[in-house]
Amino acid sequence: MGLLRKLSQRGLIYQMTAEEKLSKLLDGPSLSFYIGFDPTAGSLHLGHLVPIMIARHLQMGGHRPILLVGGATALVGDPSERSLERTFESRETISNWAESIGKQLKHFLKFNDNDSGAVLLNNYEWLNKLNYIDFLREIGRHFSVNRMLSAESVKLRLESGISFLEFSYSLLQAYDFLHLYRNFKCVLQVGGSDQWGNIVSGIDLVRRVEQREVWGFTCPLVTTATGEKMSKTQAGGAIWLDPELTSPYEYYQFWINVDDKDAIYFLKLYTFVPGDEIDKLALLTGADIRKVKEKLAFEATTLAHGREEALKAEKASRALFAGQGDQEDVPTLEIPKTRLNNGISCLDLFVETGLCPSRSEVRRIAKQGGLYIDNNRIENPLENLDPQSTNESILLRAGKKRYYRVNFS
Repeated sequence: MGLLRKLSQRGLIYQMTAEEKLSKLLDGPSLSFYIGFDPTAGSLHLGHLVPIMIARHLQMGGHRPILLVGGATALVGDPSERSLERTFESRETISNWAESIGKQLKHFLKFNDNDSGAVLLNNYEWLNKLNYIDFLREIGRHFSVNRMLSAESVKLRLESGISFLEFSYSLLQAYDFLHLYRNFKCVLQVGGSDQWGNIVSGIDLVRRVEQREVWGFTCPLVTTATGEKMSKTQAGGAIWLDPELTSPYEYYQFWINVDDKDAIYFLKLYTFVPGDEIDKLALLTGADIRKVKEKLAFEATTLAHGREEALKAEKASRALFAGQGDQEDVPTLEIPKTRLNNGISCLDLFVETGLCPSRSEVRRIAKQGGLYIDNNRIENPLENLDPQSTNESILLRAGKKRYYRVNFS
């Protein structure tokens, strides 16, 4: 099966340029392609995982990934899919975020001296050196303001207002493609569906300046069966790839708790389970669908955090699901027993563990009958725990499937 067709069958392609040529290109000798990640936080999240999966598929197909961290473009801000301008961050903050994201990306791909060995770059290295007048003369003259105004990312912001800073973002991203073509023989850019306009601008710039053809394709914006974006599908916000922000257990739990309708779709997107095996799993119905979700959760967690952490998460999840067994791998918060003796409320515990993002959320879930401690429903979360009757280790539950253990030591 051709590589492009394989990616399409797994739901990883949304738009592309010159499909027939691109298909032949990907089935040919090793080529260099790039995917960019602007450091807008200290960690990547699930919204970034699909292009990372594509990069790995392409690398497995013999092609070289160029992972571009946008240390410079993040200082400008991409207006795509945004109704308001991004918060202005300091150079130092963005530099730290860029370094952190670079380390995360190294976990997902192979970096070696082979033709397909990945390369990690930061566009601050060349964009920071640009001379403004030279840049306008060499690059700016190839961009039509009329065409830029017709871009979806700009049109959506014309009423609320868009700064010249953000308006110039597409020029910088297009220049990245030109720079990578000149210096790394990069002929393909991959990005999210919101990047289509920027990708096309880069392709057009390379054609105008170098008289060469390059290509691009995008992956879809992934949403759940309920229509939520994958990066915002948990009460606490984004599902981060950094284990300090989203623990391997919480990561596993996210996947085990996806809607039954999404399980097969996500297996195709977020794992490397072979297509014929996925087809067999798709035949399962009823209670057996949990087997599909267990496969999804284990494979996805292994990819992000390693097999050992995935086994621990699987063990803890099964113990909780069965209502028995060893729960030592459940996320745990250690609290001095003196706090219990001095008075600590259920509300405090559910906020401190992160099971609920706010005190108002604790009250809301309690009102719906969804707060539990050791299988005992909490009617009034404002009440303090009784030091005499509270065990040294208790299990908190918010809703049906979110758990946290608290040890009073």
